[in-house]
Amino acid sequence: MKIGIIGAGNIGATLARRLAASGHEVKLANSKGPDTICDLARDIGATAVSKEEAVQGVAVIVLAIPFGRYPDLASLFNDVPADVVVIDTSNYYPFRDGAIAEVDGGKPESVWVSEQIGRPVVKAWNAVLAVTLAERGQPNEASGRIAIPVAGDAPKAKATAVQLVEATGFDALDSGSLSDSWRQQPGTPAYCTE
Repeated sequence: MKIGIIGAGNIGATLARRLAASGHEVKLANSKGPDTICDLARDIGATAVSKEEAVQGVAVIVLAIPFGRYPDLASLFNDVPADVVVIDTSNYYPFRDGAIAEVDGGKPESVWVSEQIGRPVVKAWNAVLAVTLAERGQPNEASGRIAIPVAGDAPKAKATAVQLVEATGFDALDSGSLSDSWRQQPGTPAYCTE
């Protein structure tokens, strides 16, 4: 599958490594441009691209950027086909992202993200730490394999996210609709429990 990942930090780079290792074609972008991540992308088995290139010609776009930066991406999705699956891996941390009144008022994080970028999203990979993603993935049927919650509204998009979570070495647990995704946000029982 062709996958574009925007965000080359701990989560984005780890997902790029795991997805490339499982046979997916991965394009990796960050906010500073492809020249700043060429070596990282090569080591991972991905291709360093601009964020504009990351959303072209792919079946899935994974967003692994700080939560407060989502409004900056809105125009990026103008020409992306409607059938491209968008997966949100972010978490809202007011100390880093600044206060966001709607989320502070109870709007689920990924509902807010969807509104900011003008696209439906699936929430996945947000309920584990980067070190867990990097070190704790296991082959299918392995004893003690960790489950990761996946929330979304579109069955086909959610099924794609489930497939990719499984490819990264974790069991995917359907955690309901996007409005239910609050259950896997920071401070909730499903967050970082492994």
